[in-house]
Amino acid sequence: MSESIDRQQDELAKVIECYSGQDGVHATAIPSLFFNRQSAITGPVYGVFKPSLCIVVQGAKDVWLAQERFRYSPADYLVASIDVPVIGQVAEAAPDLPYLSLKLEFTPKQVLDVLSNLEARLDSKENSSRAIFVSRIETSLLDAVIRLVRLLDNPVDIPVLAPLVTKEILYRVLRGQHGGKLEQIAMEGSYTYRINNVIERLVHRYDQSFRIEDLAEMANMSVSSFHRHFKEVTAMSPLQFQKQLRLYEARRLLLSESADAAEVAFRVGYESPSQFSREYSRMFGLPPKEDMKRMKANYNQQIDA
Repeated sequence: MSESIDRQQDELAKVIECYSGQDGVHATAIPSLFFNRQSAITGPVYGVFKPSLCIVVQGAKDVWLAQERFRYSPADYLVASIDVPVIGQVAEAAPDLPYLSLKLEFTPKQVLDVLSNLEARLDSKENSSRAIFVSRIETSLLDAVIRLVRLLDNPVDIPVLAPLVTKEILYRVLRGQHGGKLEQIAMEGSYTYRINNVIERLVHRYDQSFRIEDLAEMANMSVSSFHRHFKEVTAMSPLQFQKQLRLYEARRLLLSESADAAEVAFRVGYESPSQFSREYSRMFGLPPKEDMKRMKANYNQQIDA
């Protein structure tokens, strides 16, 4: 990395340390901005990534989408363009050099607002893109991010200036190496846009059964085309996607509500508690009861940045 980028990363690290103080994920006065600090390598953390930009300023992190691993460090940034179930793990951290990162959430509408002032760059609707990508960090992007986090020192400026700086940040990502992948999520009619419409339904109605034919119709695709493009975006089939959503939510409910495993199984859409227990063990490595004991020792870990 260049000296300029090193200086920018150092400045961001100081801000994150200032507003974090201790290990964990920390909300900020900017509702879409979160900081993450970890002084040790973490175990795998399961959750749903919202559309977001993630920047590591110290350490490194791995994110798995199905069987694909994405590693990002201070030389990179990661973008999740749609809601996707992932596994995250801090890969480099130490007490004297903690993992430090930030996450900025956004919506497809915000991306569209930026695109409305640009010439559309989407050459074709024939391709769909992975929901997650990693790009090399640039000074222009870091400059905008620094101006955003500096607003935390002057909260009165946040309501007016944070949306403007966020728009610039998204502009920088769109102008970056893989900006076209983010662009597709806001381009009505693109395959990624149509797949995202289906994903929004699955995320909000994960406990309901569905027919592939109905989902394909919602995306205005044939069944075979829908299967192909859904997997290109998410790296998994619709059934696998829903199963991960159900199991991740079940784990959250078991931890936050101390609910009975059989009750949670029905709440997330399983008809058979035994099937739920089998699939839960396969996903997380332990049956629900034993997994809760392990989880409560690491409750401060979340899928963030």
